[in-house]
Amino acid sequence: VHLVASGGGSVQAGGSLRLSCASSEYTGSYYCMGWFREAPGNEREWIATIKSYGTRTYADFVKGRFTISQDNAENTLSLQMNSLKPEDTAMYYCAAGLTRGCFDRPESIASFGVWGQGTLVTVSS
Repeated sequence: VHLVASGGGSVQAGGSLRLSCASSEYTGSYYCMGWFREAPGNEREWIATIKSYGTRTYADFVKGRFTISQDNAENTLSLQMNSLKPEDTAMYYCAAGLTRGCFDRPESIASFGVWGQGTLVTVSS
């Protein structure tokens, strides 16, 4: 399994970006897919997860601003990010959960066994 994230870039506060994650395998075969981010000096933190049966969960700090979606026909995962803030600046990673553990802990890094390489998002004030 191989994931490739793309779509990062530089944007001003209040702007939008759409991140994509291309999978080498059929995304419908994963129990979950998710997005995480890591800012300089900080630990990797969870953003959102979409489970195989469609349920989406979000971290409180992105609710109402970010939307996770999955297209199994294209084998891609996306993250639409609106109303971006400078504190959203980070390297963004997509991940796939290959076991049912992600159903119970969709926010846990340990629930995801495959990771993309990251795409950098920079938000200026």
